[in-house]
Amino acid sequence: MFEFENMLHDEFTELPFKIMFYVIIFLFGICIGSFLNVVILRLPAGESVLGIGKTKEDKEKASHCMTCGAKIRPIDLIPVFSWLMLRGKCHSCGQKISPRYPIVESLNGLLYVLTFFALDINVKSIITCVVMSFLICIGFIDWDTKDIYVSMVAVILILTIPLHLFYSREFHDVSLKSRIIGALIISVPFFLIGEISRPIIKKKFGEDFRAIELGDTYLMFAAGAFLGTRAVIASTFIGIMTAAIGGLIVKKVTNDSKFAFGPFLAIGIAVGSLCGNQIAQWYLNLLATE
Repeated sequence: MFEFENMLHDEFTELPFKIMFYVIIFLFGICIGSFLNVVILRLPAGESVLGIGKTKEDKEKASHCMTCGAKIRPIDLIPVFSWLMLRGKCHSCGQKISPRYPIVESLNGLLYVLTFFALDINVKSIITCVVMSFLICIGFIDWDTKDIYVSMVAVILILTIPLHLFYSREFHDVSLKSRIIGALIISVPFFLIGEISRPIIKKKFGEDFRAIELGDTYLMFAAGAFLGTRAVIASTFIGIMTAAIGGLIVKKVTNDSKFAFGPFLAIGIAVGSLCGNQIAQWYLNLLATE
């Protein structure tokens, strides 16, 4: 790998190599995205995402159309392309297949490409791609269930260790102090808002929930450790802005003001992972010129 380290931003690297590399990364990303669909669907249902412990009969039942029971052919399992070839319908009964499957696959592939485009080929890019996949799972599962799995958030936090040891020290990317402050600067206010809002909401509406749930707090703690102070602040701002827009759309469509915050925080963290420090620096420069 180190033979190709930081080649994408090198002016002497030929364009055909870059194109080939991005194509391979995208194809690899959509394959991983296909597995993410399994995680998003099965984990909330309490099912095994790896098929461990399932009988042969159970595995055969899992690979069929949920409407007509027709067995899914191997050619129908190609990420993105199978859905397009089938025009989003079952090959047997014509029942529509959710577009979420190719969306998740394509999104993962696109985020992998953007990660290497922004960060080049190095340890940070590889670790960031793993984080991107976890953010996709966290966002979609939270949207479906209003729940964030602490185990997934813990993985992001754990990945901060190799990132700091094998990248930050060598390239002076993000200091340990910045990671510690970053872990606290958003998560602590989120926790306090949740604690203060809980009795108020319960008294006013008779419902026991927080304005900002603990899952969102844990997520921003891990994100702050991963990104550092500046990038996590930029990520939070993007997350809040997208949540405000998304909340208005949800309320207009469903007439319900309650919605999952996690997916929008995940969007902010993804953007912050790619260019959070640049966004923060741009804002500071903008303030300095006023």
